[in-house]
Amino acid sequence: MMSATALKDHVVLITGSSGTLGTATANAIEAAGGKAIRTDLKGKPNIDYELDVTSEADWQRVMAAVDNAHGRLDGLVNNAGLGTVGDVETTTYEHFKKVMAVNIDGVFLGTKYAAPLLLKSKAPSIVNLSSVSGLVAGPGLAAYNASKGAVRLFSKSVALWGARKNPQIRCNSVHPAFIESDMVDGMMAISRDKAKMHAKLVADIPLGRLGKPEEVANAVIFLLSPASSFSTGFEMLVDGGLVAR
Repeated sequence: MMSATALKDHVVLITGSSGTLGTATANAIEAAGGKAIRTDLKGKPNIDYELDVTSEADWQRVMAAVDNAHGRLDGLVNNAGLGTVGDVETTTYEHFKKVMAVNIDGVFLGTKYAAPLLLKSKAPSIVNLSSVSGLVAGPGLAAYNASKGAVRLFSKSVALWGARKNPQIRCNSVHPAFIESDMVDGMMAISRDKAKMHAKLVADIPLGRLGKPEEVANAVIFLLSPASSFSTGFEMLVDGGLVAR
């Protein structure tokens, strides 16, 4: 766990803050001394602003409100995402477009419209939630692989752009494996044998267990904080050794 002052006075916006990872991240930001601005879809609990990450108008509205309330952003966590299974034959084009809209279009829009506020910070940092599925592929993850792979390379492009700005904006991606979360629960819900699927997921991880939301949140806090000040364009794995195989 990072220190209680690692993000002292940092203002950080999190998308998808009502989900398992979003909630853990927002709580970790506050535990590290920062101000967590929680955003999610209309009707989601415990949020500061309603935000559909696929809506350009929503991003413009929320960024204007944040500017009015805080005058800057020190961090942006593009966490909102859709977990989905389906190979290229069974995935409909409409579903493919929906996954891409949330998982990568939302990251693009968030970065674009947060940039002016991040440039008002002394040490701005963007953290994008990708996945091990942005590094290695699976036959039944056509849309998810495509979207998370896009987040990975988009993050690197933003890192190179941000290095040229003043102040410099760092941008890194986090790549979790299977985490105890609503997303994994949703994947298992469509399985005919949930226990068998759970055992298969665990068997794929050398450390022999699913990850915990707090372990992903700790990685995000590190990348937001001055402790990672020389890290940009970096892929942080939180995968229990899965990609090492």
